[in-house]
Amino acid sequence: MNLGTVFDCAVGRYPNQIALVQAKRYYSFLQLNEEVNRLASSLRKLGVEKRDRVMVLMKNRLETVCLFWAIQKLGAIFTPINLRLSPEDTQYCINDAEPKVVFYEKNSERSVMKARFNERPILISLEQDAGDLSYRELVARGSSHFAGVPVDDDDIAVMLYTSGTTGVPKGVPRSHKNEYGSTMAHILQNHYEMFESTLGAMPLYHTMGLRSLLATCMLNGKYVVVPDYDARTALTLLSREKISSLYMIPTMYHELLNDPSILDHDLTALRKIGYAGAPMSATLTIKCFQMLKPQHFINHYGSTEIYTFTTCSVLDKKPGCAGRPGIHQQIRLVVPDANAASTPDEIVPPGEVGEIIVHAGSIEAFKGYWNRPDATRKAIRNNWYFTGDLGILDKDGDLYIVGRVDEMVISGGENISPMEIEEVLQQHPKVSEAVVLGEEDDRWGQIVVAFIVPKDRTITVQELDQFCKGHPKLSNFKRPRKYVFVREIPKSPAGKILRRELRSENIEKVEF
Repeated sequence: MNLGTVFDCAVGRYPNQIALVQAKRYYSFLQLNEEVNRLASSLRKLGVEKRDRVMVLMKNRLETVCLFWAIQKLGAIFTPINLRLSPEDTQYCINDAEPKVVFYEKNSERSVMKARFNERPILISLEQDAGDLSYRELVARGSSHFAGVPVDDDDIAVMLYTSGTTGVPKGVPRSHKNEYGSTMAHILQNHYEMFESTLGAMPLYHTMGLRSLLATCMLNGKYVVVPDYDARTALTLLSREKISSLYMIPTMYHELLNDPSILDHDLTALRKIGYAGAPMSATLTIKCFQMLKPQHFINHYGSTEIYTFTTCSVLDKKPGCAGRPGIHQQIRLVVPDANAASTPDEIVPPGEVGEIIVHAGSIEAFKGYWNRPDATRKAIRNNWYFTGDLGILDKDGDLYIVGRVDEMVISGGENISPMEIEEVLQQHPKVSEAVVLGEEDDRWGQIVVAFIVPKDRTITVQELDQFCKGHPKLSNFKRPRKYVFVREIPKSPAGKILRRELRSENIEKVEF
């Protein structure tokens, strides 16, 4: 089933059910549908056709949700990108996707206006008197009735951008079938029911954010919008709206549970919680059980490319466990090889660490990266997707994630390439060498740690932090949160950096 039809079915089934809440304004499915139709009809007049990309640089808000559904009705491709990307990364994504239209707001205006387009798209702003057209002008010009464009299940519905090992964002096209299958799996794996309500905390440029939106729509549930996540606001909304389910990254749970006002809020309606996007520490897992008392608590392990790899619902017994394959999935652990030379048949013996690979024939699996046949060939081999994650199976056959083949850092649900940060740090005149690793952190899952061999002993942490903040090629969320000055970077005889030795207590540090 295509996503436009999914929305129409929800509208027809319970037209007066509350679909979306923003601040203290409530919108029924019928009211949402009217704005969606006005947007779709106006966009068609602007020339947006089936398979056109429509890029969205906006926070979670009513307008972003309506745009998502309007784009589905048009058979176009919803292409959101992270507002926190650097202007250079934003420009790269726009030129890579070649969108017909770009929607933006105040927070993303600078990046959009600084971009040098290969082919200039139509620019539509949330602000009046900005861009070629404003969002409200677009809605006003539209019709409240719109017949959706015929769409095949294999047509592309969304394209999400994810950072890879090179640090260059890669477009991940996902079909209507992918999104529908992934959402049905999400509903089943999280024990969701009709009229489930959730907090729209995860951004809609993230696969987790889209999953929450789609799941609540399919179940005629209530999606409570959170444009800017903060724990106090989240607690207020959870209590006021009697939210029944949460799906967030561990960082958000950490902030929620550590807010001093948590005991002042009634969270008894919250029965189902899940996390994904980063590891959750045992300490935080236990705290979730103690303070939120969920009936169901799920660790969802997956990716933008293939939504579900595995899920674990026994976190009270096995904190941090990734569990068993999802309902659409098969996995294997094979001999790790950073040069992508291993095959799906090189399965490691039980109890040994291996690279986790996932069958690419799943209904939840993408077919390949946008404009990146090289990356597709490396990731999908013999119809298996090589995740780059290292895992081990315990005696029960449950999966645990133990690291990355390529040492990617996942912090606050964002993929961060160490190489990209290392290249920036090595441009500093007082840095001789730099190596970046991820360090476990209760709040962020991992934080970025930079090991620096100084060229000049006057170097300071503050100086390096300011250098990274001001560097045009480095998004702010990627900058190191901790610096360690060392005498030398440990290397093998062949000159390969021994990253694991940097984690050792025996590493010789430099004190100034």
